[in-house]
Amino acid sequence: MAETDLKATIKQYYDASDEDVDRIIEILNSESYKRTDQDFEFMDSDLARPIRLQMEYLKVQSVLNAKKIEKTIVVFGGTRVVQKQRAELKHKNALQAIEANPNDRKLKYKLKVAENVLKKVKYYEESKEFAKKVAKYSQSHSNDVYVMTGGGPGVMEAANKGAFEEGEESIGLNIDLPFEQFPNPYITPELCFSFRYFALRKLHFMNKAKALVAFPGGFGTFDELFEALTVIQTKTIEPLPIILVGKHYWNRAVDFQFLSDEGVINPEDLNLFKIVETSDQAWSEILEWYKDRGIEL
Repeated sequence: MAETDLKATIKQYYDASDEDVDRIIEILNSESYKRTDQDFEFMDSDLARPIRLQMEYLKVQSVLNAKKIEKTIVVFGGTRVVQKQRAELKHKNALQAIEANPNDRKLKYKLKVAENVLKKVKYYEESKEFAKKVAKYSQSHSNDVYVMTGGGPGVMEAANKGAFEEGEESIGLNIDLPFEQFPNPYITPELCFSFRYFALRKLHFMNKAKALVAFPGGFGTFDELFEALTVIQTKTIEPLPIILVGKHYWNRAVDFQFLSDEGVINPEDLNLFKIVETSDQAWSEILEWYKDRGIEL
């Protein structure tokens, strides 16, 4: 409403003087008068953090409930485990750079990384194939099982892509980061969420999870994996199958047997997960886990 119209309305409502109308306008324009849900500065304040946490839980939960989504299989893995074309381009660029500057130590390191990224292309394909298996299973059973990822590139993109190529919906839980990140294009748009808080994102990863599959990845992958292992080990949640794909990677990245031998975990904790090499093996382990317990996935 234009200020002149507002003044006229107030004047008529209160039969007020021009001075009183100006004071009312001042009140209406004050920060304290803003309705709470429209006061974005307050909603972004430290004091409102509990409200934001609650809303971040409720929004996602309301969408999943409306879609009747009760079962998810969560796929984790590195953003840098990319498809073959991207890996080959990165390797080619690294080779050209080192040819121009053969003694540059940083370029030598980049070439080594590019070579290792190229070796991990198979896990991008395995992630995609695994998601296809989940999609096909969902299509043949009355209770849908949805692929859920962190919503980013790499292994996550591959998993969402696998579901997409089979005509199935999939979920992406993206996170606001200091550096630019976009959701991958294969997530179902109405099932892609943006999170401010890692804690709430983790909660939603585990809330409806029926299995967790981790491909080679970095800090983010380890964070989610060990969070899941911890809450299962401590019986905070019911057990579920945890599958690590990539024997060479996982056996080198984490010496789980050493942890057991050192006594910092129990020998039976080694049974909380399985290490396999392929999507076929990962899917078989999940089905076998449920079959052994006489329950349906």
